[in-house]
Amino acid sequence: MDFTEKTVGSKVIFSGKIINVQVDTVRLPNGRESTREIVKHAEAVAVVALDNDNNIYLVKQYRKPVEETLLEIPAGILEPNEELITCAYRELEEETGLKASKMEKLLSFYSAPGFTDEKITIYLATELTKGEINFDEDELLETLKMPLIDAFNLINSGLIIDAKSIIGIQSLYNKIKIIDEKE
Repeated sequence: MDFTEKTVGSKVIFSGKIINVQVDTVRLPNGRESTREIVKHAEAVAVVALDNDNNIYLVKQYRKPVEETLLEIPAGILEPNEELITCAYRELEEETGLKASKMEKLLSFYSAPGFTDEKITIYLATELTKGEINFDEDELLETLKMPLIDAFNLINSGLIIDAKSIIGIQSLYNKIKIIDEKE
């Protein structure tokens, strides 16, 4: 069965710095029409930075939409015409003050495809050296270093609740666990 919805009309109702909101009228496969409220979001990257002692680096920051301070892996949106991997290197250094000699793609995912097209690609950064922190002018962050296993346990205890961070940390934890089991 073909599940494709054909867009028959689209209206932008908000244009902002990070998001645009549009309402699309769609024709469903059964011929009926419906509407879809869609948040258009710039593509983003997130980085799990792993040092030689199996520590990862998180950022602690207040997130206004949820009115909470969260622990997250470093992340950010692409600048115009920027490559994903370039953004990953940039965001890692800007938010943690670390440079990576090696950056490997772990995975990509849609954050909430029921209402947004936001796609996040998560990278693993290794071979870390000291760089320079350069927060965006509207960012207030604290960088934390902790063992990967501790971050994994913070997910299970409900203290890390950000989706990209959960996905990135669990992906890396599973990757390392599989490698350890093979050896």
